[in-house]
Amino acid sequence: MAFDFIKGKSPVAEVDIQSTLHKNLGFTAIEQYKLLRTNLNFTIPEGVTCPVIGITSSNRGEGKSTTAINLSYVLAERGSRVMLLDCDLRIPSIASKMGIPNTNGLTSLLMGKGAQIGDYQTDVLKNWFIIPGGDIPPNPSELLSSKRMEAILNDLKSRFDYIIMDLPPVNLVSDALSASPMITGMVLVIREHFTTKKELENCFRLLNLSNVNILGCVMNGATSDKTSYRYRKSKDYKYYHYHKKKKNPYETGPEVQIQGTISGDEK
Repeated sequence: MAFDFIKGKSPVAEVDIQSTLHKNLGFTAIEQYKLLRTNLNFTIPEGVTCPVIGITSSNRGEGKSTTAINLSYVLAERGSRVMLLDCDLRIPSIASKMGIPNTNGLTSLLMGKGAQIGDYQTDVLKNWFIIPGGDIPPNPSELLSSKRMEAILNDLKSRFDYIIMDLPPVNLVSDALSASPMITGMVLVIREHFTTKKELENCFRLLNLSNVNILGCVMNGATSDKTSYRYRKSKDYKYYHYHKKKKNPYETGPEVQIQGTISGDEK
């Protein structure tokens, strides 16, 4: 499938992204996103010209979508051409976080509608593109693992330096695992004082059973006072200690306060 990026008005309005985008965050979060970008480059297999990076979590509310937005932003900020795809087709959120219409999105492309997808170039950065999720389909898992999805990614890989996919939580639905054969590797987002050890263990079990290339983990929402968080390789996840969920982080204000970054496997 071929796409024509038609020159036109950008759907992104900077006024709507004050609480999400990297450029509007505090110094600590900004620096950690940049460190995340740097560490990511060390985990990409040699020879991959356009890595397709999946961003997921064990459950909802851990900050995967915001991490996907900001990781794609800092990659584009450095000069790379970056495409951000909202592949959480059951509960798409990137459009609302970025203040753009959730129309003519990935679902439309997967259903064979509108091969000319218009202009998804943002005004924030000219080399940063965003495709929203679009209408909620009845069969998201099948769509994400379809030949059409593979064709879309293959076409985009010829046009971009990085593709970032915001994928649904692993413990809730099978969508992320269905799409995993098409990605270069997966980044798992974990929220301090929210993700439980049991949830994390189950998430890693499912990813390993599907032979997913786990690039590493992001510790999200970690406090910076009195406690220092070290960035562990993915096989060391069992040494993390988490408290049980008490509140939905979407009800307690901004969710991004990153104190962790990607760590690669030993391979």
